[in-house]
Amino acid sequence: MLETALSAPPPRRKVLSFLNWWFRILNMRYHDRALSTEILKAARHFPALIVTGPRRSGKTTLLRKTFPQATHVLLEDPDVVARVRADPRGFLDAIRTPALLDEMQNTPELFNYIRTRIDRTPEQRGQWILTGSQEAPLMRGVTESMAGRAAIYQLLPFSAAETPKVSILRGGFPEVVAMPSAADVWFRSYVQTYLERDVRAVSAIRDLSTFRRFTALLASRCGQILNKTDLAAPLGVSVPTLTQWLSILEITGQILIVPPFYENFGKRLIKSPKLYFVDTGLACHLLNIRDEESLRGSPFLGALFECAVASEIVKHRLCRGLDRALYFFRDQQGLEVDFVVDLGNKRLALIEPKATRTPMPAMAKSLLSLASVIGNHKTTPLVVHDAGPQEGSRMALAPGIEAVGWRQLAGAL
Repeated sequence: MLETALSAPPPRRKVLSFLNWWFRILNMRYHDRALSTEILKAARHFPALIVTGPRRSGKTTLLRKTFPQATHVLLEDPDVVARVRADPRGFLDAIRTPALLDEMQNTPELFNYIRTRIDRTPEQRGQWILTGSQEAPLMRGVTESMAGRAAIYQLLPFSAAETPKVSILRGGFPEVVAMPSAADVWFRSYVQTYLERDVRAVSAIRDLSTFRRFTALLASRCGQILNKTDLAAPLGVSVPTLTQWLSILEITGQILIVPPFYENFGKRLIKSPKLYFVDTGLACHLLNIRDEESLRGSPFLGALFECAVASEIVKHRLCRGLDRALYFFRDQQGLEVDFVVDLGNKRLALIEPKATRTPMPAMAKSLLSLASVIGNHKTTPLVVHDAGPQEGSRMALAPGIEAVGWRQLAGAL
């Protein structure tokens, strides 16, 4: 294809160049996703499946590949939405099942009609496959209409376990991973689309310019204890308004709010949560970090690395149908462990991220201190470091402590 493109006349060369670029994106977007195994398993047991997640995280691509026989309907075009609202029964009658109904948050009234059809033939499995980009409106419909009838999953952008092309600088959105040279344009367009569509669909925000400044300010607070008063002051908004804005970013899959670990090991604990972005590429864009040199010299490197580790943990667990179960530990005497993952059955993973290629035993000090006061749990202490794609096999760092590269973290959990 490239040879043909180079020998073609200029207009045709542009078309072929675009097609070549698009095929690269399609190949990356059709990369196997870890969630596909869980989705196929659920399709054998539930009449309906629902996959939510941030816009452009690959939901439709995953489901079209996993269920190639399903009828695909995009519930986004105005004429399609109008048909649904005018005659929902007739609309569903015309669809051959299994059916993939995309962007269900635009037509939540369909949930009641789909529930009726499921109840009419409860023995049929995997007949209704639904997606939505805005989790809160979609989940309201599920709670009211689909309880017990649908398996619910969340798909985030690519993890490092799914493709080595994920990076801290570019993150894991499929189209950015496929074409990193176009990342700046893509993220700029993504932010604009997100503000104009998802944000306004969730809440009637009038001042989008202030909301945009809010997202950039939030990126500069990655990995920090969430202080709403401190965030609200420079924006000139109230704390209740800022709380609403944080909720919007969380329910649309842009940020992670990590609570403190809930068990008290005889210590006075910090009670405020910590804040992270789901995708480090978006955080870098908001921080105006455009290349690896700028990233390595940035004062935000440590926070962004911590953000990448948090995202990898959450992606690993969600893709296996598990709760996030991600916490941090900090007491008022200064003992801090960045991440505590509840593995179930009285087992905890204690994780300390370090943005270095060379992990040292001294980096495990806080892990050892916390492990020593946890008497009723079995602990797996890990120092997670910034190993390259070909590095990072697990190695002993201190007695009972292992070091692992952030790209290989999923295999250690």
